Amino acid sequence: MAAGTSNYWEDLRKQARQLENELDLKLVSFSKLCTSYSHSSGRDGRRDRYSSDTTPLLNGSSQDRMFETMAIEIEQLLARLTGVNDKMAEYTNSAGVPSLNAALMHTLQRHRDILQDYTHEFHKTKANFMAIRERENLMGSVRKDIESYKSGSGVNNRRTELFLKEHDHLRNSDRLIEETISIAMATKENMTSQRGMLKSIHSKMNTLANRFPAVNNLIQRINLRKRRDSLILGGVIGVCTILLLLYAFH
Repeated sequence: MAAGTSNYWEDLRKQARQLENELDLKLVSFSKLCTSYSHSSGRDGRRDRYSSDTTPLLNGSSQDRMFETMAIEIEQLLARLTGVNDKMAEYTNSAGVPSLNAALMHTLQRHRDILQDYTHEFHKTKANFMAIRERENLMGSVRKDIESYKSGSGVNNRRTELFLKEHDHLRNSDRLIEETISIAMATKENMTSQRGMLKSIHSKMNTLANRFPAVNNLIQRINLRKRRDSLILGGVIGVCTILLLLYAFH
C-alpha cells in the first residue's frame, strides 16, 4: 500500500515537472513573439507613417493568430498544472501518507511557487502585448483620420475652414461677453461699496447730532434770530420807503 501511494506521488511529481518544462519553453517563445511584434510594429509605424490605412493593422495578421494560439495553449498547460498541484495537495492531506509529510509539503509548496511565477509571467506578457496592440490600433486610427482629411475634396476643405473660422468668431464673442459681464459685476460691486460708505457717513452724522443736542438748539436759535433780524430790517426799509414817497408827493 505504501509502495502504491509512493508511486502515485512520484507520478504526480513527474507530471508536474513535465508540465513545468513545457510551460517554460512556451513562455520563452511567447515572450519572444511579443518582443518581435513590438519591434516590427515600431518599424512599420515609422516606415508607413503616411501610407494608406484601408486595411486594419493587426486583425487577421499571422502574429495575432500565433499569439492567440500560444495564449490558449499556455492557459491549458496552466490549468493542467493547477490540477496536478491540487491532486498533490489532496495526497498530502489523505490518510495513510508516510511520515515524510514535511518533505512532501515542501515539494508541493515549491511546485505551487513555480505555478504562481509562470502564471504571473504569462499575464504580464499578455498584458504588454495587448497594450502594444491597442496603441497600434489607436495610432492607425489617427493616421487614417489624417489621410482621410488630406484626401478630402476642395469643397470639404473649404467648408472645414469656414467652420473653423466661425468657431473662432464664436469663441471671440464668448470672450467679449465674459469681459462685459466681468466689468458689470465690478461696477455693481463698486456701487454697492459706495452705498455702504454713504450709509455709514449718514449714520455717523445722525450719531453726532444725537450726541450734541445743544449744538442743534444753538444752530436753530441762530437761524431764528437771523430770520427775525431780516424781517425787522425789511419792515424798517418798507416804512422808510413809504415815508419818502409821502414826502415826495405831499
